[in-house]
This record gives sequence, C-alpha cells and structure tokens, in this order.
Amino acid sequence: MTASDQRPLTGEPLPLDLLNTRWIQDGEERDLLGSLDGLRTWLADRGLDGRFAADEATLGRTRAARDALAAAVDHPGDPSASAAADAILEHGRIRATLTATGPGERAEFADPAWGPGWTAVRAYLDLLRTAPDRIRTCAHDACVLHFFDTSRNGTRRWCSMATCGNRAKASRHYARTREN
Repeated sequence: MTASDQRPLTGEPLPLDLLNTRWIQDGEERDLLGSLDGLRTWLADRGLDGRFAADEATLGRTRAARDALAAAVDHPGDPSASAAADAILEHGRIRATLTATGPGERAEFADPAWGPGWTAVRAYLDLLRTAPDRIRTCAHDACVLHFFDTSRNGTRRWCSMATCGNRAKASRHYARTREN
C-alpha cells in the first residue's frame, strides 16, 4: 500500500484489486479511481504504470471496465453481465510471439487507454478457468470488497478477520447479550 492508497484490502489478483478500488469507510463510499492521482497510484501499485498512461481517457475506460467486471463477478452467468465484460474484451487481443526464450504472448490495443481495464477483465477469465469457486465477496453486510480465497479448505468468508470478521463476531456477541 502506498501513502496515497488508503484501501483496506490490497494485493488481491488484478481483477479483484480493480474492484477493490471502491470501498466503504466510516459509512461512506470511497473510490481510488475518483481522480487521476488515484489512477496513477493504482497503476503503480500493480506495476502497470510503465505500460499505460494515467490520463482522463484511461481513467474513464478503467472505470468502465471496473463496472463491467463488478457485474460479471457479482452476477455470474447473467447474460448482460457477460456481454458487458465481452464488450471490454473487444478492445484488445493477445498476439502470439516467439521470443529468444520461447513462445510468448503480447496484448495489443487499438486504443491503449483500454489497456488496464482490459488486462483486468482478461485476468478475470484466468481466475474463472482455475478456481471460480474461490472468487468471493466479503460476507459482512456493510463491506463491498472482493477477495480470492487462498485458505486451505476454501471457507474464508471475510475480506479481513481483523475488521469485518471481528465486526461480525462482535455483532453476534452483542445480540446474544441483549437476549439475556
């Protein structure tokens, strides 16, 4: 996390990290992509700053990709959510390459401003191929964060046990003590 990145959960796979650029803090929605500075921060944190410009076009297209990704993650199998993700994917393609070290791939974009968002949506396809059941939304009612469950048994429910998990336990305890 950088000094200007105040998000409570970072370091998730790229598509979930893009979704987590929106979060709730003190009952208010926050948005890292609310400004060009936030886009710069996110691109730098994800190692994308050398590949893509932090300009208004990229900001708008990355937000559009985030919205499409949110629909796809929150409503899997919904045809309109899939269509929104496909619309983002239309802005880029993978070109096969042969390098000195062997086969490779390179992403290409007619408009490079679509690059960060396209890359995140493309990475979501990889998550779906490998472990779709491990893509989760925090179980706390007041949390909008997403995470990739890397727990051994695949039963993680909270974005963070220290925050949302603790709040849920405290709420249950409070409810039990009120009943008595």
